[in-house]
Amino acid sequence: MTSTTFIPCEHVVFTDFEGGEGILVDLNTKRYYRLNETAALIWRSLEQRKSAAEIAAEFEATYEVTQEHARQSIGKLLERLETSKLVRTKT
Repeated sequence: MTSTTFIPCEHVVFTDFEGGEGILVDLNTKRYYRLNETAALIWRSLEQRKSAAEIAAEFEATYEVTQEHARQSIGKLLERLETSKLVRTKT
């Protein structure tokens, strides 16, 4: 995983729920996306402008997983978010 920083697009709204889960709403398409606890942690980190490497370190510490597992999980989610035009790379 590179140290690319992804940032949430301006047209996406995030709402936190109890239990750590959340919902993303794309105001352009009117689609919503349910985030489980781990995806919500990643999204909150993106809102704080953390790099993928920084998010992976937090993910490892929070969920006690290997670095490889953290990087793969984060990479898959970032790819889906980018494909759905919910995040963009920081320029």
